[in-house]
Amino acid sequence: MAREDNRRGGRREREETPEFADRLVAINRVSKTTKGGKNFGFAALVVVGDQNGRVGFGKGKAKEVPEAIRKATEQAKRQMIRVPLREGRTLHHDMNGRWGAGKVVMRTAPAGTGIIAGGPMRAVFEMLGIQDVVAKSIGSQNPYNMIRATIDGLKKEASPRQVAQRRGKKVSDILPKSDAPVAEAADA
Repeated sequence: MAREDNRRGGRREREETPEFADRLVAINRVSKTTKGGKNFGFAALVVVGDQNGRVGFGKGKAKEVPEAIRKATEQAKRQMIRVPLREGRTLHHDMNGRWGAGKVVMRTAPAGTGIIAGGPMRAVFEMLGIQDVVAKSIGSQNPYNMIRATIDGLKKEASPRQVAQRRGKKVSDILPKSDAPVAEAADA
C-alpha cells in the first residue's frame, strides 16, 4: 500500500512542498436544511503564499474542519498570483482594489512601518512577504470580499521594469530622477 502512495505522488507531494506558508482567515459553520433535518458542515477561507511575491486564496467546504482547510489550501495553491515588490518589502505604488461592496486602499510605506492593515488584508500581506504597507478597508467587512478586493488591487501592481517594457523604454526613463531639479538649476 505504501508503495502505491509513493508512485502516485500521494504522501510525498506534501512533504516536498513546504515552501508555501498558509494562514486560516475564517471558518464558518454552515448548514443545509433537508427533508431529514439540518446537515451541518464547515467553510474555510485560507491564504497561501511563499512570502516572496506569490500569494493566493482559496475556500473549501466539508463536513469536518480539517478537510475544509485542506480543500481551501489546495485551491489557494492553484490560484496563486505573482506580485512585484519594491526592495522585497513594500509595494511599488499606491492602489485601490474592489470586489463587490469590499473596497481597499493600499499605500507604499517607508522601511520600519510594518503592516498596518486589518485582519484578512494583513494575512494576504504577510503571506505575500510585504513588510511595510499601510492599508484600509472601506466598505464590506466580509473577509471573502476583503481578500478578493485586496487581490484585485495587487493584480494592478506594476513594477517600473514592466511599465518600461510595455512602453518600449528604459527603466531609467520611467523612474523619476531624484537629482532632476539640480540639473535644471545648473542649466539655467
